[in-house]
Amino acid sequence: MSLGSARHQKSAQVELPLEGSGEAAQPRRSGEAPTAANGNERPGNDRLMEQVVERSNAKAALKRIRQNKGGSGVDGMSVDELPGYLVRHWEAIRAQLLDGTYQPKPVRRQEIPKSGGGVRELGIPCVLDRFIQQAILQVLQPMFDPTFSEHSYGFRPGRNAHQAVCVAQKYIQEGRRVVVDIDLEKFFDRVNHDVLMGRLAKRIGDKRMLKLIRRYLNAGVMVHGVVMERYEGTPQGGPLSPLLANVLLDEVDKELERRGIAFVRYADDLNAYVGSKRAGEDVMETLRRLYAGLRLRINEAKSAVAKPEDRKFLGYSFFDEEGTVRLCVAPKVLTAMKDRVREIVNRTGGRNIPAMVAELRRYLPGWKQYFRLADTPQVFHDLDAWIRRRLRMVHLKLWKQGQTVFRELRARGLSIRAAAAVAAHCRRWWRTAGHVGLHTALPNRYFARIGVPRLES
Repeated sequence: MSLGSARHQKSAQVELPLEGSGEAAQPRRSGEAPTAANGNERPGNDRLMEQVVERSNAKAALKRIRQNKGGSGVDGMSVDELPGYLVRHWEAIRAQLLDGTYQPKPVRRQEIPKSGGGVRELGIPCVLDRFIQQAILQVLQPMFDPTFSEHSYGFRPGRNAHQAVCVAQKYIQEGRRVVVDIDLEKFFDRVNHDVLMGRLAKRIGDKRMLKLIRRYLNAGVMVHGVVMERYEGTPQGGPLSPLLANVLLDEVDKELERRGIAFVRYADDLNAYVGSKRAGEDVMETLRRLYAGLRLRINEAKSAVAKPEDRKFLGYSFFDEEGTVRLCVAPKVLTAMKDRVREIVNRTGGRNIPAMVAELRRYLPGWKQYFRLADTPQVFHDLDAWIRRRLRMVHLKLWKQGQTVFRELRARGLSIRAAAAVAAHCRRWWRTAGHVGLHTALPNRYFARIGVPRLES
């Protein structure tokens, strides 16, 4: 596939697929101009757009976009259609980016349910704009990331949520038994464009780059076919938004560092750890003031100065076991997980067992991988047993009639007496799913054989 016109296909060949994955492309090191020690502009900073459209950078951006897939934007173009589109139009797009005239399309609004209730609004850029944003990210990330706070872990190369959780655990273990848990009120919707652009202008000398980022911030949102203008916020859903969030919030990080406060931040989630309630209240007031300077507000209803075990951080909770601080899955997260399993393993959903197992195989391994730090094996053991019981219940529902239940259980080796006992109460779905006879006919090894994932290691 090519990034140039058809006559340049051979020289602009795109190699697929892209290897690796993550929240952001790893910073390029070879041939990279050094970052100034004080975080100011680098040499050649006024020609960043040339780096954006450079062949190898564009190829890497295309690979990343194809790897990440994602839905279509307002123009309906799919990720698979993008390479062919670039073959025909890249030269014109490249020229517009270099002369500063490229105009992004509005984003498509998509609402997804939040685990705690309500919805989160995503702004899905069209595929071409995701590609351009990714190309910009690959140029800006190596500039900004080395200057970010060591206490920031979200959307940064080589950093992840598990590291953030482990740092929080370490702070608590060291004796900081009060947490200042901050939730910013609709952060991605409330980012002030002027404040953010002022921070970017201190580091970016290429006016075309600044103008293009401003256009991405101002791009409207299409709702029910009508484009609504936007004067604040950076919509979640584009590759560039996480970096812009870190650029804005790094100012608060640096001030907390200067004051010697122990804290950890992942995107807009920040927890500071102190030794007393009084110190926590002081930090909370400091953060109110710092965020107000960025035109941001703390959600007072969801923020608190409290004991760490009474709060959650990135889906984990903390508990003390004989003086050792350990991790567990937060209760609300467990509730949300069980709700999702109920949706998948639904006795009234009209799907068959293989379809349910296939969906469990898509969901459970990722959930298990994220919560592998939890030191609560009994919880995972109980969840496994609960999931298998739901599957046994669905078997009963699919068999429907008592005669069918009796025949199926007999075929699986159950005695006449035991099969009859189960069949007699087969319409008490959940209660009968725990019957020892059904466990004998549908043992754990049966579910392992059909591919049901296990959470307990």
